[in-house]
Amino acid sequence: MNFTELPLSSAIQKALVDKKYTQATPIQKQAIPLVLDGHDVLGCAQTGTGKTAAFAIPLLAGMESEGVSKKISCLVLTPTRELAIQIGESFTDYGKYLGIRNTVIFGGVNQSPQVRAIKSRPEVLIATPGRLLDLIGQGLLSL
Repeated sequence: MNFTELPLSSAIQKALVDKKYTQATPIQKQAIPLVLDGHDVLGCAQTGTGKTAAFAIPLLAGMESEGVSKKISCLVLTPTRELAIQIGESFTDYGKYLGIRNTVIFGGVNQSPQVRAIKSRPEVLIATPGRLLDLIGQGLLSL
């Protein structure tokens, strides 16, 4: 399946062309149409098979159709800072023509820049559980 066969906006299609994405991987081929149709999906695939795109692309498409809300509309929890950063980069790449902003928060670093980023009202928050709970506990973030 080509990405051009999916019912995605021209803005998302353009971002995928920029990334040189043409053929969907098996996890993407199975998951993206289901998520676009509003179904919950539990997927499992090896590292490097495009799992992030399998959930990020349809989530961005759904957010695009609802309009930019200037509040957190999507929370992605991930176990490590490295994965959080990678997922944040993917959301930035796939959503670069949408005006949908994301912020990544994780522990082990000064929280001040992350708090400032949250106060800028991103629509997507990618977080590790520890830092997320810290900021909620401090009253700096409310879900």
